[in-house]
Amino acid sequence: TYIQCHLLSHFPIFYSAELAGVRSEIISVPQQLTSLQLWEEIVKRHPRLAAIQDQVVFAVCQEYVLLGDQLLALQSGDEVAIIPPISGG
Repeated sequence: TYIQCHLLSHFPIFYSAELAGVRSEIISVPQQLTSLQLWEEIVKRHPRLAAIQDQVVFAVCQEYVLLGDQLLALQSGDEVAIIPPISGG
């Protein structure tokens, strides 16, 4: 019998309160996942965010990350911010 263990990272996520209904929360996810997998975890908690998926960018430890297959190596305490679409003017 094999037991697969996943180390979890606990870190704050910062949101647009207008779309998510909260400004931040702490979530737990596997330490290694893609940016798209992280997005899917977030949308499970806040389905209204699905509407901006094609326009959203993450900031992981203050560095921009596009949604996709990019592997993230998250550590407990890392900060993730969801950058909503910004209109110019």
